[in-house]
Amino acid sequence: MSQEKTIFKKIIDKEIPAEIVYEDELCLAFHDVSPQAPVHVLLIPKKEIVNVASLEEEDRVLAGHLLMTVGKVARELGVDQDGYRVVANCGLNGGQSVDHLHLHILAGRQLNWPPG
Repeated sequence: MSQEKTIFKKIIDKEIPAEIVYEDELCLAFHDVSPQAPVHVLLIPKKEIVNVASLEEEDRVLAGHLLMTVGKVARELGVDQDGYRVVANCGLNGGQSVDHLHLHILAGRQLNWPPG
């Protein structure tokens, strides 16, 4: 019994195109196709993990790598000086729409609080 690939897994596997801004052996960052800010990039691990709540002890290094990569991507996009927001939606009430862990990097305008 095989589970259907998520859209993010298809991007990782290069089965569908994405505007990739960063890639290494552990993760991939690409522009969101439905941006909520002038800069809206998604950072995903190449390992299939459903969400933040699904992280295991064995994912400790990967989770740290993702957070460190956020800063690297922000610098490469030139948004590190003015600031940016990092969001990880978790579950239905958290607004998660793809069952693959992803961090939203939002920038390029003043972001309001509360977010919605």
